[in-house]
Amino acid sequence: MARKIEVIQQEIFDNIAANENLAVLTSTSKVSVYRLIVFIVAFSIWTLENLFDTHLKEVKEVIKNDKSHRPSWYITKAKSFQYGFPLIFDTDKYDNTGYTDAQVEASKIIKYAAATPNAGQVLIKIATETGGVLSPVSNAQKIAFDAYFKEIADMGVKYIVVNHLPDILLLNIQIFRDPLVLDANGMSILNANYPVQDAINEYMKELPFNGELVLAHLIDKLQLADGVVIPNLVNAESQSIDINTGVYNAAVPITVKTIPESGYFSIPDFNNITYVV
Repeated sequence: MARKIEVIQQEIFDNIAANENLAVLTSTSKVSVYRLIVFIVAFSIWTLENLFDTHLKEVKEVIKNDKSHRPSWYITKAKSFQYGFPLIFDTDKYDNTGYTDAQVEASKIIKYAAATPNAGQVLIKIATETGGVLSPVSNAQKIAFDAYFKEIADMGVKYIVVNHLPDILLLNIQIFRDPLVLDANGMSILNANYPVQDAINEYMKELPFNGELVLAHLIDKLQLADGVVIPNLVNAESQSIDINTGVYNAAVPITVKTIPESGYFSIPDFNNITYVV
């Protein structure tokens, strides 16, 4: 771990003081030549130590993500998929010679990925972004991704690629409001926004892909919203896509926490939020 510049400087000064050949270097002026030289040397050492730290972190990340059979390996490989690009024969690498960085980056359509065990198989959940909103990749893109993963996946490992529409989150919430801050519809009297809806949307954005939705944490978020006196979560349910039929299942209750089957949620509306005094 890189030391602070002051620590490095002091170590140099201590060595100077202990060296009888350097006994004449006693000036305490910050602009004395030898002190300026010490600062330059200390700053150079500090920079080098930071570079070493960065390099070590990068090496550890490469080692972590390159280990086959670990979830991080599947995630890294999913995000490395390049739509429209062929793999180098008998490898899991692409030859991007002749293409610009922008072209390569645009081809990496998998923006979100997760890998979880499921009854002896690996669920590889993927999603892209459309207009800044999480969404599944197109059928054509999914076919290409399947071919890519069939080529690079470990032999004998069973996996399922999950590329679904988002799980639907249904919330029934009663908000005890401060009538000085919120009107009967939950709108801020001062700013004309809807703090409760904003708080819910913020919580959903903070939720990582394939992250665990915890109802208590959502309530904590609502408690901080302007004008909210007491947030009362009456009911919470979710609907996921059936992996076999591609049709939404019936809504199931969320008791404490849940992880979306698709990896992410969508809230269709806020019609079941009521405001009382």
